[in-house]
Order: sequence, then C-alpha cells, then structure tokens
Amino acid sequence: MIKLDGIKDGSRIAVAMSGGVDSSVAAALMVEAGYDVVGITLQLYDHGQMINKKGACCAGQDIYDAKTVADRLNFPHYVLDYESIFKQSVIDDFADSYLQGETPIPCIRCNQRVKFKDLLTTAQDLGAEALVTGHYVRRLPSPNGSQLLRAVDHNRDQSYFLFTTTQEQLDYLRFPLGGMEKTETRDHARRFGLEVAEKPDSQDICFVPTGGYASVVSKLRPGALEAGDIVHMDGTILGRHQGIINYTIGQRRGLGIASADPLYVIKLEPKTHRVIVGPYSALAKTSIFLKEVNWLVNSEEFRGLYSCFVKVRSTHQPVAAVVKKLDDSSAEVTFTAPEYGIAYGQACVFLENDRILGGGWISQNS
Repeated sequence: MIKLDGIKDGSRIAVAMSGGVDSSVAAALMVEAGYDVVGITLQLYDHGQMINKKGACCAGQDIYDAKTVADRLNFPHYVLDYESIFKQSVIDDFADSYLQGETPIPCIRCNQRVKFKDLLTTAQDLGAEALVTGHYVRRLPSPNGSQLLRAVDHNRDQSYFLFTTTQEQLDYLRFPLGGMEKTETRDHARRFGLEVAEKPDSQDICFVPTGGYASVVSKLRPGALEAGDIVHMDGTILGRHQGIINYTIGQRRGLGIASADPLYVIKLEPKTHRVIVGPYSALAKTSIFLKEVNWLVNSEEFRGLYSCFVKVRSTHQPVAAVVKKLDDSSAEVTFTAPEYGIAYGQACVFLENDRILGGGWISQNS
C-alpha cells in the first residue's frame, strides 16, 4: 500500500486523470490507501472532433475512460473545459515556435502553463491536501524544500518534461508511480480490474495524433509553408523547400536534395526562409545559452562554474557539462565534449546523480 509523505490518512487528494493507465493506477492506489479521492480531467480539445482519434489525451475516449475508472472506484470525477486556455498557452506557442525556426516541446509547456498551474489551483479549491499525477518521477522531501528526482526506471523517467515545476508546486505534488516500472503499473491495473489495463501509451504530441505537425502549424498560421532555398554552408543553392517548418536541426533524411556526401540541416533562417545544410561536423556545439531558466536549488551555487550533467533531449543520456548562471532567468552551458544536432526551442535540464537541479530553454540569442 502506497502512502503519501506528509499527508494524513483520510485526507482529500486530487488526482489528475488523463484517461491513460498511469493516472488511472495512481488514482486506484490512492483509493486503496484510504484517501478521499477526487479525480480531475482537463478537456483540451473539442469533444466531437477528437473522440475517435488515436493517440490523443484529454479528449473524447480518454475522458470517458477516466470517468469509467472513477465510477468503478467510486470517487467523484470532474471534467474542466480548458480548450481555450490550452490553445492560447500551448498550441499557439507551438505554432509560433516553428515559425521562428525552433523545435518546441508542447508537453512541457502544457505542464508549465496548464496542468501544474490551473489544475493545481483547482485541486486546492477542492480542498485537496495534494495533487497526484501518474508521471514517472520521484519527489523527495527535505529541510530546504522538496526535491525532484528521476524515476527508478530511467527508461520511463519523465523528469525532463517537468523541469519547469516550481518549488511551491513541487511541495504540493505527489508522484506515486516514480518507484515503479511500467510492467508493475499494468499489473496494478489488472489487479484493480481497470478496463484501461492494456491501453497503449500515447506516442505522438497529443493534439497531433498522426505525427503530422506541419499540417497543424500551416492551418494555424497560413503562410507557414512559404517556399525557400536549401543552401549549402558554402553558399551553393542545392534546391527548394516548401516551408522551414518541415525541417529541424540535425535532420538528414527527407531533405529533397542530391549530394555525394551526407548533408544535415545546420541552421534555419525564418526571415529569409532558407534551410542551411552542411556536413555532420558542422552540427557540433561546445556551448549553448538558455532562457527562462527554472532553478530547483539555490541558484547562487551556479554563479561560478557548476559542474553537473545535462540532458538536451528527452531520449538521450545525460552528458557532462559546466553551467554558469548569467542572471535569474538565463544561463550558459559548456559541454565537456561537443554535442551534435542541438535544436533551438528544446530544453536543457541540469542533473546531479538522479536529482533535477533545474533547466531552461535552448535559445538562439546569447
């Protein structure tokens, strides 16, 4: 039986329910532990448009699945319409980032601007002592505030997507699945008799369930598919493209050009609509600048050169680096060894062993 640290038996607990197996099991474990559970689901899309789409969340079938779990376990379940807020805070930002030559991560923006902001406030309004989610991360209480740690199962770890979580939010959040592997979660789902026990995980961006993000951006921002030149670093024009939103830094396949040597996307130029390509060696970066940095430790420790590990992609292993705080919201990261294919708009997260120290957004401007 899983108990929440710092929460008294029988206390009211709000559970963020997306309709998937993880959040459903998190809710079931809270019921089993004897807490007064309330389920909350955010509707982020038009119900009629999204009900039959696979790979989405927070709409249609997923809302129904969340309600089914709540009914089976006999706790109240609320669905809140956040379609307008989600579009303004996440989808519009996603589209604008692509137009600026960036490769955004809308899942982080959703956690930052919707789930861990408005959802957390709603949980507090309902009198909940904590907000529980199905994320695979760990939270460790300490005298200096709660710490955010990677999940025990590093293959399922989602801490990269939660680097924007503030200290105040972290003190209120709880993550009961952080010490489990996915197989154990599904075993719990079967034990509780949940219909979502075999439900597959969503793989794509939730509002782009087919993976065709370019078509979404072009619908939101007419003119996004403006054609331009594909140019080698030496200035040679190699071909034409149908919109820079179809490309990302480090891309090799699908460039639509012929070359005797492998070429990669090195740079995107939104103002000139040019895609710059070159050899793999040109992708190397020894340092990057970060904006909107969120510190989960005393940031003064980073005034000097702070040695730690960083992740510049959610799927890559942490690499050694030195982080230097420039001001309260920006930092410079210098890698011990060059990194390749870093895309602007992605996140860089700082780690020390399993602890998340903070992170920021990779910026084009120093």
